[in-house]
Amino acid sequence: MADSDTRRGSLVPVVAAMTGNLVIAAAKFIAAFVTGSGAMLAEGIHSVADTANQALLLFGDWRSRQPSDRQHPYGYGRELYFWSLVVAVVLFGAGGGLSIYQGVEHLRLAVMPRDEAWNFAVLGVAFVAEGAALRVAWQHFRDEAGPHSWWQSFRDSKDPRIFVPIAEDVAALLGVVVAAAGVYLTHRLRMPVFDAAASIGIGAILAGVAVLLAVESRSLLVGERADPALLRRVRDVVRREPGADLAALLTVHIGPEQISATLTVTMARRQTLGAAMEVVERLKTQIGALDPRLIRIVIELRAAARSRRRFRRRAADAR
Repeated sequence: MADSDTRRGSLVPVVAAMTGNLVIAAAKFIAAFVTGSGAMLAEGIHSVADTANQALLLFGDWRSRQPSDRQHPYGYGRELYFWSLVVAVVLFGAGGGLSIYQGVEHLRLAVMPRDEAWNFAVLGVAFVAEGAALRVAWQHFRDEAGPHSWWQSFRDSKDPRIFVPIAEDVAALLGVVVAAAGVYLTHRLRMPVFDAAASIGIGAILAGVAVLLAVESRSLLVGERADPALLRRVRDVVRREPGADLAALLTVHIGPEQISATLTVTMARRQTLGAAMEVVERLKTQIGALDPRLIRIVIELRAAARSRRRFRRRAADAR
């Protein structure tokens, strides 16, 4: 139940951003059609790309919840990381690329936008809506972040359903500011070059955020370890076990709520096979109680050098 509540809470920023972007995209395209503004057209493309991205994250979340099978014994948790990488590609290509292209076209044609009041009205509404979506995403982000700085927390986050909406909402607010500046300068100075430059600037913002998301998603897809605090707690559990010494600890995130841990534990004192198995089960129980995300715990016992041969001989006899 707790895992289900965590997952449902993580989807709140995605749904909030998707709902806001869908409405805002329609308003921006209407304003772009009425006024002929390249900056507003770029903003419309931006909002469509964001809406598609949130839909991809929802699809990735659904795919990641599929149960494990023979082909995928560790489940489908990394599906979410794959689709967050696709989000970065869409944001870079469809968002950044098309916005820059539209800006270059408007720069070449030097079209003077009309009825700037439409643009400012839509941008004002968009700023409020994007700000509200960012506030929702930021609240969930801070709950996950803890005492660390926001940048470190962003880099350390293992949940694309939280850090992707954060990045996109920040980019959206910056895009609105750039678009408003472009529209204002265009009409104030009667120079359409500022409108085209704003479109190119919006595309550059999207491309930069897309690269950042691609780097984070790639790292998660390759496999990141659990956070240092959890690693320290695992080491403490092994340290409290009499005669046990932790030789190696490997962890990897299979998904935001799924961690696999492999431990190599050296026994300093001689143990019967039965006693050794009791140590393994005790460690598994205690480590599993540290964090519900620890879904797979593998412990390899290694005898001390002086008794390793005897330990292996007893294990072979038992088999």
